[in-house]
Amino acid sequence: MSNEAGIATTAAEPAPEAEPSPHGLGVSLPHADASAKTEGTFPYAADLWAEGLLWAAVLRSPHAHARIVSIDTTHAREMPGVRAVITHEDVPGTPRHGRGTPDRPVFASEVVRHHGEPIAAVAADHPDTARMAAAAVIVEYEVLDPVTDPEQAFEAEPLHPDGNLIRHIPLHHGDPEAAGDIVVEGLYRIGRQDPAPIGAEAGLAVPRPDGGVELYLASTDPHTDRNTAAACYGLSPDRVKIVVTGVPGATADREDQGFQLPLGLLALRTGCPVKLTATREESFLGHAHRHPTLLRYRHHADAEGRLVKVEAQILLDAGAYADTSAQALAAAVSFACGPYVVPNAFIEGWAVRTNNPPSGHVRGEGALQVCAAYEAQMDKLAKKLGLDPAELRLRNVLATGDVLPIGQTVTCPAPVAELLQAVRDAPLPALPKDMPEEDWLLPGGPEGAGEPGAVRRGVGYGLGMVHMLGAEGADEVSTATVKVHDGIATVLCAAVETGQGFATLARQIVQDTLGIEEVHVAPVDTDQPPAGPGCRSRHTWVSGGAVERAAKMVRTQLLQPLAHNFGMSTELLQITDGKITSYDGVLSTTVTEALDGKELWATAQCRPHPTEPLDASGQGDAFVGLAFCAIRAVVDVDIELGSVRVVELAVAQDVGRILNPAQLAARIEAGVTQGVGIALTENLRTPRGLVRHPDLTGYALPTALDAPDIRIVRLVEERDVVAPFGAKSVSAVPVVTAPAAIASAVRAATGRPVNRLPIRPQAAVVTDR
Repeated sequence: MSNEAGIATTAAEPAPEAEPSPHGLGVSLPHADASAKTEGTFPYAADLWAEGLLWAAVLRSPHAHARIVSIDTTHAREMPGVRAVITHEDVPGTPRHGRGTPDRPVFASEVVRHHGEPIAAVAADHPDTARMAAAAVIVEYEVLDPVTDPEQAFEAEPLHPDGNLIRHIPLHHGDPEAAGDIVVEGLYRIGRQDPAPIGAEAGLAVPRPDGGVELYLASTDPHTDRNTAAACYGLSPDRVKIVVTGVPGATADREDQGFQLPLGLLALRTGCPVKLTATREESFLGHAHRHPTLLRYRHHADAEGRLVKVEAQILLDAGAYADTSAQALAAAVSFACGPYVVPNAFIEGWAVRTNNPPSGHVRGEGALQVCAAYEAQMDKLAKKLGLDPAELRLRNVLATGDVLPIGQTVTCPAPVAELLQAVRDAPLPALPKDMPEEDWLLPGGPEGAGEPGAVRRGVGYGLGMVHMLGAEGADEVSTATVKVHDGIATVLCAAVETGQGFATLARQIVQDTLGIEEVHVAPVDTDQPPAGPGCRSRHTWVSGGAVERAAKMVRTQLLQPLAHNFGMSTELLQITDGKITSYDGVLSTTVTEALDGKELWATAQCRPHPTEPLDASGQGDAFVGLAFCAIRAVVDVDIELGSVRVVELAVAQDVGRILNPAQLAARIEAGVTQGVGIALTENLRTPRGLVRHPDLTGYALPTALDAPDIRIVRLVEERDVVAPFGAKSVSAVPVVTAPAAIASAVRAATGRPVNRLPIRPQAAVVTDR
């Protein structure tokens, strides 16, 4: 992949001329665990072991919807080597859980609501014994007709005691009678994407002498998971400890809580350590997926192409349980018009329960689905007006000071026009005819299956936006402690390193603030103060902000004695490359000498400014900050076969401030590649609610061969003044934008509407040519 980054800065903050320090912010410091992961020595959760270990297995429902008539565990309990069999009757505490809304049973008791719902769990002295014992649990079902169409959920009998409707948001903004000279309409469908986490979902539960339990998990939100587990086990939170271990990477909630909870129950029941490693099939059945979405749009524009009104209906399929669907719907409704100025907007959004697999937090949830739809509408407007698609977008883009349809003023940098111009003006890749035939690839794979004469090239655009941190009044807070002793700094913060680079960032912050080269980030567990979930780039903001504040407090402790001795304030001293100097050069010493064996430490919190829930009309200051991205996609389409090859994706993004150039580029490339998957290949098929081919053979993830050239043509550094370091979200917004850009390019190549993701071959076939 090529990676050419141009960096724009504001006049108020010109790019520094001095060479950067070999450490600290702005330097491409490698990941602390990079060597271990590349060499295969990184200890994943599936590698855990304990003396006297038992193995767990979970029995899951083979039906999408059924009434449980009876559960007979007799045969399973009598099998040699089986130590415990548990069902809903063995849950001593709260029987429900859920990341957003606690509406999901630990074990189904009366009704199963989705394929793969847990019914029972077994602990045995061998993994094969555990699996056989789980299969020996006899469950008598009365199979019911599943509700799999979210439109039918409104009229269907309640699937859950809380009803089928999870949330309804009616957004009203402006004049409902407004109308434009040009009107375009569209119906769009977005498929179900699986987060497909790297590595097996696994964990270990170890009982404690005080009657509590320790859980060793690849959790991305340990304190929430701890509180949920404690409530389920009927224990106080201080008797449940979660130790985060072996997180290989996450683009969503790393592990299903329904996978975690049986572990502790079995350990408490048997008094032995219990390990559970989920198969890939179990992962597909259990954890949350991206919300399949149905979207209806009507755009009004004047004769010059300026938007007058947007009307939309958005229906999210939450699956069997609510999870974080209410939050995803808020993002979808709020960003339904995209990064465009829309004076009048009327959006209706619903999230409903069905008997499909559960949906929840996946990178860019809500924003991705609407981006694909509103960008398709912009292409339709451009075609009807006879305008260049990029030009039409430029006439409508959002800027700082504009008002979103939710009534919130955009106060953060919003260089959307600059981003779009950057990708529009970037050189296009060479056409195949300009290259030797053996050097270029036809759509359909290496060498191609079709004829070169059937290949059409298309260029399309996508503009996307996401919010950072939580929204609608979420209390975003994180706590961090920085300790310095013997010239070594240690950071204690419960922010989980999920691949987003927080551990590296924490090291860079301390290096930059204290001038100490050797910085260690302590392992995460729930004995530390909470830092919240690892999503929406919140750890860069709130946890990084907490580390910075704690490091600055230690810096003050370090410099105060020196400043006092020389009769000056600490503001007149600076730390550079491990040396402390005064503004006038009178004082010059090293950090090591100044420490003189002392141990310094400080604890600090970071809490961004508060937000508010959307009101009954969908209005409110719901978001702390926004991030934007523009992508130009170039595709080759075989219009006879309908196969698509993404040739290049040119990316421009506002990043606020570049904290680690190499890491930032890698996050953008990874996000774009994930977007290629939802655009072309990834769709978890669930006929009648049953997951079909729940494995990585039937579910087509993009591979290195599918990844196009990704060219970063512009990174706009315009710092958000309310954010620590001024940095913005990096990885979510290219995921949101890439599918829309690819679909736009396929439309340009074929003239077909392309109203569904992933793009099916028949949608790209041209018959009337």
